[in-house]
Amino acid sequence: MSRKYFGTDGVRGRVGEKPLTPEFALKLGWAAGKVLGGQPGRQVLIGKDTRRSGYLFESALEAGFSAAGMDVGLLGPLPTPGVSVLTRNLGACAGVVISASHNPHYDNGVKFFGPDGGKLSDEVELRIEALLEEEMRCVAPEQVGAARRIARSVEQYVSHCLIAYRGPRLDGMKIVLDCANGAGYQTAPETLQRLGVQVIAIHAKPDGFNINEGCGSTHLESLQKAVLEHGADLGIALDGDADRCLMVDHEGRAVDGDEILYILANDRLRQHLLQGPVVGTLMSNLGLENALRAQGVAFRRAKVGDRYVLEMLRAEGGLLGGETSGHTLCLDRSATGDGTVTALQVLEVLATTGRTLRELAAGMQKYPQVLINVPVTGKAAPVLEAAGVKASVREAEAGLGQRGRVLLRASGTEPLVRVMVEADAQDLADSSARLIADRVREAANSIASAA
Repeated sequence: MSRKYFGTDGVRGRVGEKPLTPEFALKLGWAAGKVLGGQPGRQVLIGKDTRRSGYLFESALEAGFSAAGMDVGLLGPLPTPGVSVLTRNLGACAGVVISASHNPHYDNGVKFFGPDGGKLSDEVELRIEALLEEEMRCVAPEQVGAARRIARSVEQYVSHCLIAYRGPRLDGMKIVLDCANGAGYQTAPETLQRLGVQVIAIHAKPDGFNINEGCGSTHLESLQKAVLEHGADLGIALDGDADRCLMVDHEGRAVDGDEILYILANDRLRQHLLQGPVVGTLMSNLGLENALRAQGVAFRRAKVGDRYVLEMLRAEGGLLGGETSGHTLCLDRSATGDGTVTALQVLEVLATTGRTLRELAAGMQKYPQVLINVPVTGKAAPVLEAAGVKASVREAEAGLGQRGRVLLRASGTEPLVRVMVEADAQDLADSSARLIADRVREAANSIASAA
C-alpha cells in the first residue's frame, strides 16, 4: 500500500489547506493515539517549533489524543531531536513534533516518534492512515486523557547534548550560531555557552513568522558574512526544527552535510571507532564516496530521507550516516538526526586534533553538483515516466560516461521534480542538468494542459 498523507518526514503542507487543517489534526491525533497508545492512560509528548500555527495544531492534536484516552505532555518549543530524547527518557509511548523543518512559516507538519525515540515505520504510519478513514469515536468520559506542561524540557535536552560531547572544553572559541529563528533558539546557544564558547547568536528572535526567513541551513549568506565580520573560528547553521546542521569555516566557505559526514567518519576511523558502512543517500556527492573508498571505508546509498538512512544503518550495523542537506546521524551519540549534537561532534574533532574546520574538510574533493527543482502540478510520477524525459536522461548519461551521474526524483515534501547531475567538470554538469530540466518542464506543462 502507498501512503496517502505521510511523506518522507511525516505529514506536511500549507496551513489551512488539506491535509493541514484543524479538523485533520484532531483526527490525526485520535488515530495516532489509538495505534500508538494501545490503552487509556498512556502518555504522548508534543513539541513544536516557533511557527504561529503551532498553537493551532498543538491544541487540535491534544484534543485528538485525549479523545483516544491518552494523556498529553506539552513540551513547548523544542528541537525535533529533543522530543525524541524526552520521549525515550520519560517513558512516553510516543512523541509528536509540530514542524515543517526548513520550510517557510506558512507551512507546517506533524511527525511522530515511537517509544524508543525513533521514527515510525511505514507499517505503523499505514495503520494510522487506515484509522483516518474510520469514524472518530471518543473513549468513555472517565477514560478521557489529561494534559499538562512538562517542566524543564529545555534543560533536559541541553543536558543530553552536553553528555554527547566528549572533548575538552571550548574556552576561547568564537562561533557564530544561526538559529533560523526556530526551535533551537534557546537550546543551541545555551549548550555551546556551557562548554565555554563565545557565542554570537543570529536569527535567534522568533516572532512566529520569521522562521527560516533568509536564514538557517537553507540560507547561509548572513552566517558567512557574520563569521567574517566577527573574525569567528567558524559558523553553525541550524534549520527550523534544529535537526539539521551546516557549517561555515573561518574564511566564510560553506561546509555541507557530505563534508561533515566525511570529517566525522575520518575521525572515528582514526580512533578505531567506526563500525559498519557509512550511509549517505542518492543525493550524496560522489566526492564523499570516493574519499571514503580511498580510506577503505564502505559507503552505501539509501533513498532520500533520514528515515531511510537510519533504516540502512540499522540493517548493516553502521553508526554514521546523513544527507547533503545537513541531516547527520551519529548513532553512538544520538538516536536520531540532531543539528546541535552534529555540531558538537565536529567541534570535538577540532578540539582534539587542533586542526581548523577548513583543514578537516580538505580531504574530500567535491564533484560539481547541479540541482534544478522543476515545479509540477499534481503527481510527479507521470512526468518522470514521460518519453521525452527518459530520452533526455539517456542522452545525458551517455555524455557523462564515467565522469559523473544523473539522479531524477520527485520531492517527498514539495510539488517538485528534482534534477541532479554530478560531473568532474562544472560546464558538463550544467549542460546536462539543463537538458533534463527543460524536458521535465515540457512534460509537466503538457500533462497539466491535458488535465
